[in-house]
Amino acid sequence: MNAPIGVIDSGVGGLTVVRELRKYLPDEPIVYIGDDARCPYGPRPAEEVLQFTMEMVESLAQMGVKMVVIACNTATAIALEEVQKRYDFPVIGVIQPGARAAVKASLTGEIAVLGTMGTVNSKAYDHAIQRLQPQATIYSLACPGFVPIVESGAYRSLQARMIVDQTLQSLQASSFDTVILGCTHYPLLQEHIEDHFLHNKQIISSAVETVVDIERILTEKHILSAAATEPIFYTTGSIEKFQSIVEDWLSIERPDVRTITF
Repeated sequence: MNAPIGVIDSGVGGLTVVRELRKYLPDEPIVYIGDDARCPYGPRPAEEVLQFTMEMVESLAQMGVKMVVIACNTATAIALEEVQKRYDFPVIGVIQPGARAAVKASLTGEIAVLGTMGTVNSKAYDHAIQRLQPQATIYSLACPGFVPIVESGAYRSLQARMIVDQTLQSLQASSFDTVILGCTHYPLLQEHIEDHFLHNKQIISSAVETVVDIERILTEKHILSAAATEPIFYTTGSIEKFQSIVEDWLSIERPDVRTITF
């Protein structure tokens, strides 16, 4: 079945999921919507996040997708269950896969979760981790400066490194061995995060584990594709800025980036 997989995010963060999809399921067509104009979602009221998520999913439904990935942790925490109720095609988020990967990786059961204010306040990762490992100790930290620096395209800069160091300073005394990047924007800052922790923490991105779930569902439903096509990207923000990040992060020359409005 060559219908595309739809991927949505508050901005460019979900490209981390797209990168893993292209690596592990290269024959799957992808349609991506990034809501850059209304990013970040983390500080927004839950009602707005739900509304914006529904608008993106409905657009993908009209495009005939066979599955939707909510590649935004805030939107997953707030909107996943409601979206799953409204649509017949499979809809998955990124929190459960991330929690599963962290529990597998941690030797001590002490896990740090870096996320947006919305994700941290929802305690979605706390619940997901403790369902898998009830005795786990969780250190959650909201990182409000991370998404804006990624969306600006300056994630490789000295300023980005300074923001990471300042934000993570409060975790220095904690004894966790594993860190969940609880926002799909954060892998674009992973080098800075690893440097801050002196490369002695397990850093978990939910993207790879999410693709494991995608492949399992597509296989079970017999809807895997067999013909590779280039992804189509939609953004509510600047096409030029989005193209630049796609080119850098996914190594796609002249990506097909289009405008979408809600």
